[in-house]
Amino acid sequence: MPKVKVNDINIYYEIHGDGFPLVMIRGLGSNIDWWNPEFLEAMSKNFKTIIFDNRGAGKTDKPDIEYSIEMFADDTIGLMDVLDIERAHVLGLSIGGETIQEIVLKYPERVEKLVLCATTCGGYRSVAPSPEVVETLMKGAEGLDERAEQTIQLTFTEEFIKNNPDVIERERQVILNNPTPDFSFQRQLGAAMKFNAGRRLKNVNTPTLIV
Repeated sequence: MPKVKVNDINIYYEIHGDGFPLVMIRGLGSNIDWWNPEFLEAMSKNFKTIIFDNRGAGKTDKPDIEYSIEMFADDTIGLMDVLDIERAHVLGLSIGGETIQEIVLKYPERVEKLVLCATTCGGYRSVAPSPEVVETLMKGAEGLDERAEQTIQLTFTEEFIKNNPDVIERERQVILNNPTPDFSFQRQLGAAMKFNAGRRLKNVNTPTLIV
């Protein structure tokens, strides 16, 4: 699939399947290769599934400027405009979940249904990550192997890591392929930590699934 110019960046995207549009947005530091293949295949059997690399990740441009969740939302709507998608289901994971909250608040007419996965509304109303998690994220990683190990430790429980070595190895290889540079990882993290939709969520009238 091609890259397309959206706002100030070139966004890499892919389209899988046919049907009503479903836009899926990944989380912190990840790219479209991180979507579970079986999950992506299942979605594409029923929907025209659009996936893309966020600003700062994968094959999309990585400007070294301050990022914001509103910027990610505008990028998503800009991509939908380029693809002539007036309205879609939107599914967001982690930062992607923050992004689609901003989308439905700023562009409610563009969203059919909302799916929030492993995400937060930000601000004091949210459940904050532990100090250990914040420290791990903020300090960055010395090399790709350390980044992969950090991501696995933050994503999976010790029991799952122990009992599913094949899954963990697949995840490790995905993380090591086309990794996000530390500078844009920190730009994404900064955007996520500043996000706060708590008081505004009462304005959301769109059918929503929280996972």
